[in-house]
Amino acid sequence: MILFKRNIVGALILVFLITLSCKQPASNTKSSNSIYFAATDSGVQTGGIKVISIETPKGKFNVWTKRFGNNPKIKLLLLNGGPGATHEYFECFENFFPAEGIEFIYYDQLGCGNSDNPKDTSLWDLPRFVEEVEQVRLALNLDKNNFYLLGHSWGGILAMQYALKYQDNLKGLIISNMMSSCPDYGKYAQDVLAKQFDPKILDSIREIEKKGDFQNPKYMELLMPHFYAKHILRMPINQWPEPVNRSFSKTNQSLYVTMQGPSEFGIAGKLLNWDIKAELPKIKTPTLTIGGTHDTMDPEHMKWMSTQFPMGRFLLCSNGSHMSMYDDQQTYMTGLIKFMKDVDEGSFK
Repeated sequence: MILFKRNIVGALILVFLITLSCKQPASNTKSSNSIYFAATDSGVQTGGIKVISIETPKGKFNVWTKRFGNNPKIKLLLLNGGPGATHEYFECFENFFPAEGIEFIYYDQLGCGNSDNPKDTSLWDLPRFVEEVEQVRLALNLDKNNFYLLGHSWGGILAMQYALKYQDNLKGLIISNMMSSCPDYGKYAQDVLAKQFDPKILDSIREIEKKGDFQNPKYMELLMPHFYAKHILRMPINQWPEPVNRSFSKTNQSLYVTMQGPSEFGIAGKLLNWDIKAELPKIKTPTLTIGGTHDTMDPEHMKWMSTQFPMGRFLLCSNGSHMSMYDDQQTYMTGLIKFMKDVDEGSFK
């Protein structure tokens, strides 16, 4: 009888210990989640949205930001491409970053998406955009202990130019699908990508360009299947992800054409002669460059860029194009997350 009671007591203790050990990870997870999703602003909660007033040569305007998550050590500010697109095509990051505890911040640059659009082309100017990013950084309390900056496409130009002036504020820099020279970008489009066209299609495109008839619907009708679906996002056009279509449909054409030119097939706007190849060694911040094998940008140039930064790393998305975060998603996200965590842990090489 005593032995029987001892067995019961022993069994109850064992069940209690097993139950306690099973509940412990859930408690840790809940604690971790409560930190990541903790409110950082007092007062009425707005889903992490903060509208920031910025100073420009033409007065004050508002730009829109939205914080997702909370991590005191990794805060990633996203610079959209275009120029003139919106933050919305970055929404795929929501499927990857929260699970890793990475805080990220959507941001529509002036003239983009939810931000003010002054409709003044004098404000579509690279140095002014650099100062805008710095004002946004200050308003969001980002600093060298937590501030990671990712620029995609045109956003990559902006991120590099920002780093040349304000790198002391950065913890990590990511240049996604952008070369460090627009003349080289144009040359790659003409010498490499143009040769992949059917000659008859290319002749029709060149004829429209020669006439400057860029409003002709035939221009994009030719470029979409023969260029965009091969080098912008490698999916049939009717299968492009909704966030991409939504973002691109809101593109500020005034901003886009002023800075880039009429299409992604080469460059013809104010950025035509932008080239900082010789200045890359000045950027001493840990830097990741990302390129796609089928990109509009030369992947070899982007690989070379990583060797010019004193602390550079290159990520090749072998199945990707300009929107590698979609058409080579696992490679892109895995490499990007590893970079930020390596920098954060002090193990970046």
